[in-house]
Amino acid sequence: MQDLYKELIQLLEADQALIIDDKLNKGLIIDRALRLDTALIKLLLTNPSIKKQFFVDIEGILVFDKVAFQRFVNAKNFLPDSYTQYKNKIGLSTDNDHYITDSREVVLVWPHKDCVLEGGQTKEDAKRNEIFYNTTLAPDEIDVLTAPKVLTNWKRYDKDGETIPTKISKADNLIIKGNNLLALHTLKEKYRGQIKLIYIDPPYNTGNDSFGYNDNFNHSTWLTFMKNRLEVAKILMKEIGVIFVSLDDKEAHYCKILMDEVFGRENFIADICHKSRASISNDKIISPNHNHILLYAKNERLVFGKKEKFGIKKSLNGFKLKDDKGDYKLVPVDGPGGAVKGNPFYTFEGIEGYWRFSEDKMRKMFNEGLVVRTASGLQQKYYKEKAAKSKQTITTWWDENFLTSSATSQLKSLMGDDVFKNPKNVNLIKRIVELWTENDDIILDYHGGSGTTAQAVLDLNVEDGGERKFIMCEQMDYAENVTCKRVHTIINNNQIGSFIYAELMQSNQNYIAQVQEAQTTKELLKIWDEMQATAFISYKVLPQNINNEINNFEALSYEEQQRFLVEILDKNLLYVNKSEINDATHKVTEYDKEMNAKFYNM
Repeated sequence: MQDLYKELIQLLEADQALIIDDKLNKGLIIDRALRLDTALIKLLLTNPSIKKQFFVDIEGILVFDKVAFQRFVNAKNFLPDSYTQYKNKIGLSTDNDHYITDSREVVLVWPHKDCVLEGGQTKEDAKRNEIFYNTTLAPDEIDVLTAPKVLTNWKRYDKDGETIPTKISKADNLIIKGNNLLALHTLKEKYRGQIKLIYIDPPYNTGNDSFGYNDNFNHSTWLTFMKNRLEVAKILMKEIGVIFVSLDDKEAHYCKILMDEVFGRENFIADICHKSRASISNDKIISPNHNHILLYAKNERLVFGKKEKFGIKKSLNGFKLKDDKGDYKLVPVDGPGGAVKGNPFYTFEGIEGYWRFSEDKMRKMFNEGLVVRTASGLQQKYYKEKAAKSKQTITTWWDENFLTSSATSQLKSLMGDDVFKNPKNVNLIKRIVELWTENDDIILDYHGGSGTTAQAVLDLNVEDGGERKFIMCEQMDYAENVTCKRVHTIINNNQIGSFIYAELMQSNQNYIAQVQEAQTTKELLKIWDEMQATAFISYKVLPQNINNEINNFEALSYEEQQRFLVEILDKNLLYVNKSEINDATHKVTEYDKEMNAKFYNM
């Protein structure tokens, strides 16, 4: 077998397309194999041993066993680098018979800023500065992962400032900081079947859209990441609930197939395209200037049955005339589109035209004073009271003031600085919230970002007197200094509203944060000492083996040292489970115990 490894390496080294930074790239090799790349298949067929190992003869036709090839290339003995060799020495196996395409696997850890996923990169993708701390857990490892978590660091924000809350109810808006997959499972305890509208703006998976977190996944990892969260989101939705997912061209069509699976193809409502940019990219063959919003219902038939409630309110401007029936404005009575079916041509009151109504109805309205003769011709009185009750049917192309550049200006003027790149336009989210919610509905955004959804809800409540509630989830540190600050600014400006902020109580996640913030190997070794004392380390690892090989650990690159310390932590225990709230190890305060009891019993 060892000779076969050597033969394959020598064979693949002949293809310069598989080499990055003077080394064969394992991820790129696997990516080409899974795509049945013609050049790679031809190359493999030139070696008799490789041909015999990975091709099956079926009645004279050779079939490439890409699964067996993937496992072979993934093995620890193929292209072992210093990191892999170190893991082998301490007994932490790198063999893995499960792949990200297994739909039951869970992509757990959020992609952090300036980090990218290893494996399957293009040459451009491979230009990276840090290791991507993404974790994939197989089903047999997910035992306590989705249990509800302990919440801590409670704060209430209202027009009077920041206070420590003593109570909480479903009348409160929420911002929760922590891994959004685990936050969703925590919310599931009390909000199952109660969310009317979900809007999310997830990582677009482009690698260059300047999110506050890196969004460079390969397709299968990204889809698994999305699937885990969409499945919980569906549980949280009302039967008449809907979900809007904002994406660009790179992943929108993949995501639609995924959402067909999660929500059912019959529950697809629309692919809304909205104009997101006015400028032109000269480096593109065709310059894209729109994003997609996939709209699904939990139960499309229930939504369709109430379709008269959905639509955009018509403008109430321009009603400057008045009679005994109320305020009105004059609108043309000639039919739209000219001589088409339904717009009869005839002479009425000496004027020829394509009229909106039949001659009998026109005569009746004229006699009642609802159709009048003006200098511009015949016009109809349109009353404000009628307009207030009607809604305009919307289409799938939205080009009103929804530009990302305008959204950046909105946020900068609100916060006084350029604190978040490429936020969503608040007018866009307001349209969505107005379209699908009523007075006291709950709106969830579990990719909270800068807090645009929360602002849209608060602004709309001020405009129409509603009492809609929002729930936001955000893992990144800007949850406090951007998201909360923005929403609190809106509350101060309007002098109305409030929200409660809380964090998932960290356990192993605290060590991940320390590892990411460390700057030197000396700091990492100190963190390792602390981890041995209080962290929950994977059952696969014996700390003594690491200590015995500490010189080899120090010989790794700094990024590999960081990656290793994160990898050996038990990902089931990133945060403290509610069931362990009384475990003295976690040092949960009496106040937090009291607030958690109120949260889970509300």
